[in-house]
Amino acid sequence: MELRHLKYFLAVAEELNFTKASEKLCISQPPLSRQIIELENEIQARLFIRNNKKVELTEAGKYFEKEVKDLFQNLEHITVKTKKIAENVSGEFRIAYISSIYSSEISELIKYLREQFPYVNFKLFEISTTKQISALEQGKIDLGIIRSPIKSPKIKSQLWFRDGFSVVYNKSLIQIKFEEEIPNLKDEIFVFFNKDYAPYYHEVLLELCAFYGFIPKVVHESNNINSIVQLVKNGLGISIVPSNIAKNNQDTEIGFIELKKVNLFTDVSLITSKEDDSEITKSAVDFLLNFSKK
Repeated sequence: MELRHLKYFLAVAEELNFTKASEKLCISQPPLSRQIIELENEIQARLFIRNNKKVELTEAGKYFEKEVKDLFQNLEHITVKTKKIAENVSGEFRIAYISSIYSSEISELIKYLREQFPYVNFKLFEISTTKQISALEQGKIDLGIIRSPIKSPKIKSQLWFRDGFSVVYNKSLIQIKFEEEIPNLKDEIFVFFNKDYAPYYHEVLLELCAFYGFIPKVVHESNNINSIVQLVKNGLGISIVPSNIAKNNQDTEIGFIELKKVNLFTDVSLITSKEDDSEITKSAVDFLLNFSKK
């Protein structure tokens, strides 16, 4: 028995028509019929009921179809895993991150991985949390860095660090020195993340404002945290950003007030496929987890 016998069988089982199956396989019908007969003779079981009107699977054929499909799925899994193992030596490793993660950590990660795996081509993508989850499920990325909870049976998530929130404002336009002054911002224009782009994060920001007793006047929205900070610097409003951004921003025109009284945080997590146990993925995750402890 060869793989081609099984591929031919599945084509006929799916089409239930030898003519359509032969067209799908790009072979003529007589050789296809012979291959099916050879398969039936080898396993000593009739797989199809054939007559002039239709083709049907026998009970044995139905069972055989299910097992063959499982076999090919397992073969695909083995192939993908083999490819992953090979990519530890050479190949491509794709890392996605959200814009609110400071780039120095990502840069240090790439430097480290290039030293450990010199023949691997590392690619970086700035992608929203929702799209990262979808991309990881489809095998389009290997490691993701996101905010908010994960609900996917295909993904393994590890907490990287817990982040608080800070108000960001232009010092020349707004005078604010203490957290107690936050309620005075109720008449200010706010710049927020786009609701459709980051719905969970958007809701957290609204909850923060509610804690301080007002509903924010959101006039400007953006899909990028750096753009939001730049809009604030340009005098188009104020915003609330992860404290991680405040700790790493050295711009003297911009001020930050950390919101310590409200018990709200955002989890930054590292996500990988549950199927991925490659050495390069483990090295990347371990490096970031250790980096956050420094």
